[in-house]
Parts: sequence; C-alpha cells; structure tokens
Amino acid sequence: MSETITFADFERVDIRVGTIIEAEVFPEARKPAYKLKIDFGPEIGIKKSSAQITVHYQPEDLVGRQIMAVVNFPPRQIGPVRSEVLTLGFEDEAGAIVLAAIDKPIPNGRKLM
Repeated sequence: MSETITFADFERVDIRVGTIIEAEVFPEARKPAYKLKIDFGPEIGIKKSSAQITVHYQPEDLVGRQIMAVVNFPPRQIGPVRSEVLTLGFEDEAGAIVLAAIDKPIPNGRKLM
C-alpha cells in the first residue's frame, strides 16, 4: 500500500469519464500499445492517450467504450504521440492491463467523486 494522503490530495487528481472515438495500433511504441482519441465532452474536448492495453482489447472493440482517465497531468511525449491524459487500468495476474470499468453510461467529462 502507498503512503496515506489527505482528501485534499485526492481532490487534486482530476479523473474524468470519456468515450473512446478512435483506437489504432501504435507501432512506434516501445511496448505494444494503442493510440486513443477520447471525447471528454465540451468542457475538456477530445484528448489523445497512449495505452498499453493490447492483450485484452482490440482497437475496433474500444471505439464507443467509456473509460476513466486523469486529465490534469502534464502531457507526455511517447515517441511521435503527445499523450494528453492517463487512461486508467489495473494489472491482471500476468501484468497485462485491464481498463477500469464504468458499468452504466455517464455523460462525457463527468468527474470522479
């Protein structure tokens, strides 16, 4: 377990729901990954992300899926892609990433409370 943080620390992490509108293989990545375009609604807009989720997901199955992402980290250059948000997931037993799930439709851009 990590060190204890305050509720104020947690509130500084801006986790929002978005819908994947494009997903494609990212051949330039060092580890297998997809390039994602995610719609976070009118306030935040469409953002790009690189996600190492190739074991459990195919690009065509990701389009239309809602995900959670941290939207207030600074952008990170990953090869030729500028990743603007951190898509959230968990490692399975083998270390492959499983996306954090949303089980009911949520308006894009809503914040995790």
